[in-house]
Amino acid sequence: MNVRRRLLTGTAIAGATALSLGTLSACSGASDKDGKPQVVASFYPMEFLAKQIIGDADVRVDTLTKPGVEPHDLELKPRQVGDLSKADVVVYLKGLQPAVDEAVGQSEAKHKVDAATLTSLEKHGASEHGHDHEGHDHGDEGHDHAEGEHEGGHEHEGDHDHGGEAGGDPHVWLDPTKYAEVAKGLNKKLAEAYPDHRADFQKNTDALVTKLTALDKEFTAGLKNRTTDTFITTHAAFGYLAERYGLDQEGISGVSPEAEASPARIKEIQEIAKEEKVSTVFFETLASNKGAKTVAEDTGLKTGVLDPIEGINDKSKGDDYFEVMRANLAALKQALGAR
Repeated sequence: MNVRRRLLTGTAIAGATALSLGTLSACSGASDKDGKPQVVASFYPMEFLAKQIIGDADVRVDTLTKPGVEPHDLELKPRQVGDLSKADVVVYLKGLQPAVDEAVGQSEAKHKVDAATLTSLEKHGASEHGHDHEGHDHGDEGHDHAEGEHEGGHEHEGDHDHGGEAGGDPHVWLDPTKYAEVAKGLNKKLAEAYPDHRADFQKNTDALVTKLTALDKEFTAGLKNRTTDTFITTHAAFGYLAERYGLDQEGISGVSPEAEASPARIKEIQEIAKEEKVSTVFFETLASNKGAKTVAEDTGLKTGVLDPIEGINDKSKGDDYFEVMRANLAALKQALGAR
């Protein structure tokens, strides 16, 4: 993560928590306003899952990261820190938002759900070009994945980090299959918190997993016949997506969207674009597109949007996760020459 990122210190978080608990009647949380039980999600992908699973149940879902805010740079207000302790369930993804990780660690919420523990995390970097990518072959035979190939874990246990350990890429929601794994795990955690809704949660989760499985098949079919495997993006958030569908992600920066590429890295990207016949440099909606424009201008490439779906706003190419993922698929198909 960017070392310049401003975070609440541990002392500030502890003080804010104590203050909010001590003045509960004067500064009540969302669950006190309408009397509903409350789930607090750290950012959009966690909020979306929680809402899909909870459905029409009388449980309120709130998010710490409002639309248009870059999740990696989230700064928590004392009120938000207090809400974490008053929530029934906190759903977050350790390793993505340091301020949230610290606040959750000091929260008194009964149920704390780290989505990173519900699937396996892998190490992805800015450059995956010309490598087997953590033990997974991306040759021509790797384009077609057998159904369920990655489900239930991975064979290369030595290449994976579990439970949000340092170095693990947290962007699991960009792989529909891994996102489904997280949904199944979250369903169990929510059922523990709200046992009266267990049956409804299971029904909603089954429907969500079915939709995610269909989305995975759309990506597999849509990207099958392509002229290049390589795509270039400013934010190296698509490692799981690339691995799932046999692609090579080339990030101008690293996993953090604010990391700045060196002149040497930009030169390398230009060489890769020429060698791999790349037509497009992708940028995202919540971060600067300066890096993409620089590379595109120097290489004569086009620019396009590949959204990591860390939030939905008026610039998003869709109103929810599924719509934006399908917009991403359309963008990748065009850039990769898929037919």
